[in-house]
Amino acid sequence: MRNFYRLAAFLFLSVFATSFLFATDAQGQVELDIRFFDRRVYYVDTDPIQVHITITNNSPVPYRFKLAEDRAFSVDFDTRTMTNRPLSPADNLTRKRTQTNHIFFREIVIESFESFSFTEDLREFINFAQPGAYRVRARIFPELYRTTSIPIIAPLESNYLNLTLRPAVIPGPDGIPLQMDIATGAVLVRQPLPPDEVVTYMLRARQESQWERFFLYLDLETMLQRNSILNRRYRAENEAGRLRMVHEFRQMLQNSNEEDIILTPTTFDVLRTEYRGNRGVVVVMQRFRLPNFTQLREYTYELERRDNIWMIVNYSVQSMGSTAND
Repeated sequence: MRNFYRLAAFLFLSVFATSFLFATDAQGQVELDIRFFDRRVYYVDTDPIQVHITITNNSPVPYRFKLAEDRAFSVDFDTRTMTNRPLSPADNLTRKRTQTNHIFFREIVIESFESFSFTEDLREFINFAQPGAYRVRARIFPELYRTTSIPIIAPLESNYLNLTLRPAVIPGPDGIPLQMDIATGAVLVRQPLPPDEVVTYMLRARQESQWERFFLYLDLETMLQRNSILNRRYRAENEAGRLRMVHEFRQMLQNSNEEDIILTPTTFDVLRTEYRGNRGVVVVMQRFRLPNFTQLREYTYELERRDNIWMIVNYSVQSMGSTAND
């Protein structure tokens, strides 16, 4: 019987050692890559900073690791200023890691030359108190994060990301944040431009991927209410809820690849401008160059004048065919 137990112990240790060797062998050929999930302008105190995390197994053997349901015990972010000063962890992260709780996890197996991805909010891990430029690096702990022991397997380390946090948005007199020119940092102020120049300003901003300028003359609140489903929700909300809906509508447009108003024209020409009283219409021919041909679309923008400022409140699109590229 004693020999049986010795044999069982030997087999257990052999299996454990073999698994450990496979894990460490794969570890050197496993890559951890991070990128921003929705690359855009980030402010110091608003909106999530979503980081897309990808683990790729380039080894000839499967790679196994534990992924905690609470990512605080699997993921860590090393975030530093340009002078190499580390930022403090988020208060909630510190609280989680210092409490005595069961850690629930699942074992993930990544086969050879396959990848596994997930997304985390950087603000859940790091306390951002000041605007500035930062470098971000992620770590994955294959055997979970431990505060009191050295990890059995060294953590995976990622590439670096450069993160710029701009100062907090400035609230305007009506409580809506003022828009900032990303290129200069100056507050954008609407000017009493004629309707055709308003549309031209918006389209050029889109061509230059300047979102703050693009949205400056768009009346998102009116445009949102033209959607019957969103309008019902909007009318049922209080003032704070309506402001939130307008913000979410803007984010939806900015992240969309299908909304016609978001598409970036290669070139455009204003064909006609009409306005009487406080209402105006601007018709624009917009061209979208594709690999083999150029699409032609005629956009009709509806504008309204309020306090001598023309705002775009609606638009429609008509396909005008295509032309062969030179």
